[in-house]
Amino acid sequence: MCGIFGIYGHRDAAALTQLGLYALQHRGQESAGIVAVDDHGRARASRAMGLVSDSFKEAEMKILQGPIAIGHTRYSTAGKSIIENAQPILARVRRGHIGLAHNGNLINAIELRRGLEDQGAIFSGTMDSEVIVHRIARASASATTPEARVTEALAGVEGAYALVIVLDETVIAARDPRGWRPLVMGRLGDSIIFASETCALDIVGATLEREIEPGEIVAVDRLGLRSIKPFEAKPTARCVFEHVYFARPDSQVFGGSVSNSRRALGRRLAIEQPAPGADLVFPVPDSSNAAALGYSEQSGIPYELALIRNHYVGRTFIQPTQAGRVAKVKIKYNPVRELLEGKSVVMVDDSIVRGTTTRGLVSLIRAAGAREIHMRVSSAPVISECYYGIDIPNRKELIAAQMSHDEKVKHLGIDSLGYLSIEGMLSAVPGGPGGYCYSCFSGVYPTAIPSDADELRAGGES
Repeated sequence: MCGIFGIYGHRDAAALTQLGLYALQHRGQESAGIVAVDDHGRARASRAMGLVSDSFKEAEMKILQGPIAIGHTRYSTAGKSIIENAQPILARVRRGHIGLAHNGNLINAIELRRGLEDQGAIFSGTMDSEVIVHRIARASASATTPEARVTEALAGVEGAYALVIVLDETVIAARDPRGWRPLVMGRLGDSIIFASETCALDIVGATLEREIEPGEIVAVDRLGLRSIKPFEAKPTARCVFEHVYFARPDSQVFGGSVSNSRRALGRRLAIEQPAPGADLVFPVPDSSNAAALGYSEQSGIPYELALIRNHYVGRTFIQPTQAGRVAKVKIKYNPVRELLEGKSVVMVDDSIVRGTTTRGLVSLIRAAGAREIHMRVSSAPVISECYYGIDIPNRKELIAAQMSHDEKVKHLGIDSLGYLSIEGMLSAVPGGPGGYCYSCFSGVYPTAIPSDADELRAGGES
């Protein structure tokens, strides 16, 4: 999962891109980068491992001049966490330069890569995104426009992609025909901006225009703004996990408010999984705040902030190693003993993946004196891997796939456990229940999964 940002036509393009990446930091914390194009058409790149705040020093920002810039903040789902895999990619080719920032996962990347290598292509990293760069570079002479080159490159590419690309002095945004990953377009004066989420538009003062539609390619340059939809339409498969967990609550994703959908998830959870007699309900902050509030509203159980989060620690779900996830539980959260002692409590979380974080939190809540802990989850049980860009690990690591209900209750150390149903989850998100991908909750995938897809996932840091 990654965050992407692009801007055309602003004298401070790189600085605005940096701001946009700050807003998208929740989508990836491994590396960050910017490619900028100056008034003379020269492209320069700056990439670094770590957070956005650590990646762009004053001296580096001074060389990232010009009216065009694209940016990326990365969490790897395909390709190891190394600087060679940091984005945006910048390549010098016969027809100019290509800069590319990608959010998603290509399920046929191994096959495409092998074909390119057979033709003499040389890859500098292990990420699937580099396949698209090579295919753009090899576009035929008949592809005379930037959008035609991208169309030719994406033909035959399978899987999830939201892309922001700079070809010479043209900025292009593209979204796969199933629309797995979010991508929006906004305006700031005469400038056009593309971003993974609307919160990145907000931080730079841009106005939301619309979503980039599934299968759409939008190009902007001196000739103006233009859009094409060159691919055959397919059933949409928007990732429901964006609304369950990943997107920021202040964003509009897939045409609806993330905060509102999470509140609706919580209300539905209270109907399906009540906890009669509980004294208070509290969230696992921050992604579960709205769901817990919805649960409280529906159930009438008082809402409290009984677990405090240290905001100077990153997300445990997207920590690359198990050891890192375990260590961060204790330094990331602290319970409020005065609220918990002697109480029967409902702890609301958006999902349980491996169960490591949950088990650690339960221990903290018990130590703070809670009499009973009723765990309520505002999504269905996660039982399968994701091949489309969310780092859902191997099925063998998923607690819901490996344990019975009673085993999970015992393992987590709780008094009861209740998940939201798939039907309830899909009914609470914008435009649901149709048009969403929920493979990680059902084990049913909207596409055929190639036999070598796990080989690509194995290159990541899950």
